[in-house]
Amino acid sequence: MSKHYTEGDDDFSLFQQEVKGIKKLSQDTIIQQPKKNAKQKEVIREQRSARDAEFYFSDEFVPRLSDEGPTRYARDDVSTYEVKKLRRGVYVPDVFLDMHGMTQVEAKRELGAMIAYCLKNEIHCACVQHGIGKHILKQKTPLWLAQHPDVLAFHQAPLEFGGDGALLVLLSIPEK
Repeated sequence: MSKHYTEGDDDFSLFQQEVKGIKKLSQDTIIQQPKKNAKQKEVIREQRSARDAEFYFSDEFVPRLSDEGPTRYARDDVSTYEVKKLRRGVYVPDVFLDMHGMTQVEAKRELGAMIAYCLKNEIHCACVQHGIGKHILKQKTPLWLAQHPDVLAFHQAPLEFGGDGALLVLLSIPEK
């Protein structure tokens, strides 16, 4: 057993002789930020535009909407014929947003993101499925949509797109 210790002592003394005169390195850790590729930049740009679109939705502002009949709205510069075409299902939505089970905050964020997506991809008609439930999103969604400057009109969706629990939204796509 004592032989084991002497070998260990010899190894330690050999190690000390080899590292004699060596200075300790100072730690200079540099954390390099990963490079963002074009796809990541596009995702960040979409998130920013979704946040920008969410700005338009206020809970305090209450636009004048008709209480009679189905839920509908048209901007002043939009023909009532466009609303009639929405009601009849002439416009077929290219994008569907299902807000079942969302909170008001989540619904606002997703609605803003959907509008930003439609504007970016030049989609003129979208369907927002808010459901009926406790009538919270059913009442709030038209109020939010009426505030957005790119929403031309909306109308309660035909049965094939959700009926009472959905809205067809017509968007103005700016020309580039």
